[in-house]
Amino acid sequence: MKNENAMYALSYGLFVLTARQGEKDNGCIINTAGQVTITPNRVTITVDKKNLTHDMVLATGEFDLSILSKEAEFSLVQRFGFQSGRTADKFKDYGGAQRGDNGILYVTEGTNAWLACKVASTLDLGTHTLFLADVIDGDMLTSAPSATYAYYHAHIKPKPQGAKEPGGKKWWVCKVCGYVYEGESLPADFICPICKHPAADFEPMEG
Repeated sequence: MKNENAMYALSYGLFVLTARQGEKDNGCIINTAGQVTITPNRVTITVDKKNLTHDMVLATGEFDLSILSKEAEFSLVQRFGFQSGRTADKFKDYGGAQRGDNGILYVTEGTNAWLACKVASTLDLGTHTLFLADVIDGDMLTSAPSATYAYYHAHIKPKPQGAKEPGGKKWWVCKVCGYVYEGESLPADFICPICKHPAADFEPMEG
């Protein structure tokens, strides 16, 4: 590893998981990553099987993690989302990424460290897969503190503003990313346009 301290930037926070298969790059935000052992340097991640990034990691056995810092903007979360679609190009017109020696893009914008990982074993968890991986490379990018999940919700995720006028209007707020839908009722089949989570992950708020 270029910098052993990159391992210690891992926290209970948010991470950009990236992978590459053939000529296709993809990525998504995950909040499940942690250090398992120091010798060897090993981490685990848990990824929703609905994500194309999940399939790419499963197929290639490699991935990169970019660790979000407190300097991260919500636009970064919007770009990568908590789901990676089959057709969306997350890196189109985006200059905040570099390609590591393993060929995988990692995010340098709003992150304080990155790790290049090689899968050692997998565990099927039903809707998710747990990947145990060896860290083969990594580096510190900035000295900015990592953004814990609590910090993300308190300072990065947009806050509901309530109704613009007293009475009558209702807001439905995505509990995952903070997207606000305005309407008398939220359609049962509504999908968040930012993080792609379903209506079940929204909560009502009245102004």
